[in-house]
Amino acid sequence: MMSNLARKLQQEQQQRTVQAPAKAPAKRNSILTPGEKILMFVFGAMVCFGATFMVSKQAAIYEVNKDIQIIEGSIQEQQKVNSDLEVQVSELSTYERIKKVTEKLGLTLNEDNVKGVEN
Repeated sequence: MMSNLARKLQQEQQQRTVQAPAKAPAKRNSILTPGEKILMFVFGAMVCFGATFMVSKQAAIYEVNKDIQIIEGSIQEQQKVNSDLEVQVSELSTYERIKKVTEKLGLTLNEDNVKGVEN
């Protein structure tokens, strides 16, 4: 009987040791809860959106600056053309040239009828 009793005790101890790990609480697969995962996703999406927004604004600023440079270049060219034309006007409006052209056309110069015009 003693050996029977000892066997029963041994079998019960083995069953307890086999059942003990089964009763241990299940480990979570993830460190983050579903709510935290959603918050992380929303935060990541906002960061991506912000970065895209900043890059698009920088591209727009670059385009505007490029247009400004082109316009400034065309303004400088037009100012050069204007100054060249002003030089031509001053050369063509000299008294000697006007006198030569009038004599060539057979006109006479009456100093009393000459009026000066300022630009």
